[in-house]
Amino acid sequence: MDTRVPAIAQQLLLIERELRLQGWWDEQQPSDQALASQQPFCVDTLSFEQWLQWIFLPRMKDLLENDAALPEACGIQPMAEQVYGAGNEQAQGLIRLLGEFDRLICSAA
Repeated sequence: MDTRVPAIAQQLLLIERELRLQGWWDEQQPSDQALASQQPFCVDTLSFEQWLQWIFLPRMKDLLENDAALPEACGIQPMAEQVYGAGNEQAQGLIRLLGEFDRLICSAA
């Protein structure tokens, strides 16, 4: 088992918690068509928060639960910074959590 799994699982829970705290958690799932976008981060069909909730978090949890290989690189924090901008105080906690996730993924197993 990858030694990063417990820390990554905890980080995913913190990301979900932050989305909920900020009111960025949707109760209703987007359409199947919106979820099937082929664009990076589904930028053409979902908000960044929706992508985190409906694509990123479930995929990462699935990898962890099935003891599958984790990605070798991750760059979610730069995307969050682009989406929210450097001065967005509301998003700073989420950006920080995503940066820690990126660091965990890039660290040696």
